[in-house]
Amino acid sequence: MDVVAHGLWGGALFCRRGRRQFFGGLIIGMAPDLLSFGVFHVTHPRWILLRLAGEISGPPAFSILPAYVFYAYNLTHSLVMWAIAFSFLWLFIKRPPWLFGAWLLHILCDIPTHATSYFPTPFLWPFPTPFVNGISWATPEFLLANYSCLIVVYTGIFLYSRKKESLPRN
Repeated sequence: MDVVAHGLWGGALFCRRGRRQFFGGLIIGMAPDLLSFGVFHVTHPRWILLRLAGEISGPPAFSILPAYVFYAYNLTHSLVMWAIAFSFLWLFIKRPPWLFGAWLLHILCDIPTHATSYFPTPFLWPFPTPFVNGISWATPEFLLANYSCLIVVYTGIFLYSRKKESLPRN
């Protein structure tokens, strides 16, 4: 799934807990992709400009990606690593870090929405992972369905919050 959609789903997951939790879910929902590909995009602005200008299309070729991108992707897209981080934070802060559910949702959404040809989700890393050859999130049909669902969800959230605000308080 694309990074923006991940953020919006993460935000939707926590929006009922207030604005701060919404933005936390938004950022944490995008974190696995930002931490793996973000540095590459910041350090390769020419690639982004060429893409925006329409001179290149599609994702970056494997050949131009530094090794750290692959390592960071494995680390940030692993349920094993997520469980370790979640457990460590729980021990450290003495309560479950529920906001990390947005990160978990990111991984779970990526498993069926990545093809094995380009960054399949290594959800069991560092253990051998049976990759799922999913429906690419970049297909127009999936993008349309995903953003349509997001519109429905956010419309529901908006209508629910308006209805809740109009109810008399005791």
